[in-house]
Amino acid sequence: MLLLAAGGGGILSFNGGFALWVALTLILFLWAMNKYAVPLIMDSLSEREDRIKESLESAEKALARAEQISEDNEKALREAEIKAQQIRKEAIEDAEMLRAERIEKSKEEAAQILEQARNTIEQEKKRALLELREEVAILAVRSASQILDSELDEEKNSKLVSNFISNITKN
Repeated sequence: MLLLAAGGGGILSFNGGFALWVALTLILFLWAMNKYAVPLIMDSLSEREDRIKESLESAEKALARAEQISEDNEKALREAEIKAQQIRKEAIEDAEMLRAERIEKSKEEAAQILEQARNTIEQEKKRALLELREEVAILAVRSASQILDSELDEEKNSKLVSNFISNITKN
């Protein structure tokens, strides 16, 4: 308090001229700032705000595009799964059809082989019967010629046996 009373420039002392200069300098500073610096700062802030808006819009578009791509990929995956199932089903059906065709073909081949075997057996049977007839005829001729000794000649004996055998086969 002593300093106040002495008129020294204490912290709480007031000097009107100095205050006037401070106020005038402050007004001049505010006017210069408002005239030159504030418009530049506002333009920079406006540009930055526009860039941020553009970035946000670009990010939203990219996000929407990514979501669309994701949906398209999921749709394509579902379609691929459906197609794969269809292909598997067709392959199974084709395999079944091929198996059935092979079974049918095998049955037909077996029937043909069986028919050929029957034909072969029938032909062998006929041939065996013919050979047997010839043997029987030869044996009959020999026995008849031994029985008759010399009454008939061999040509007549063969003729008689042949007639006899043909009569037997007709019955």
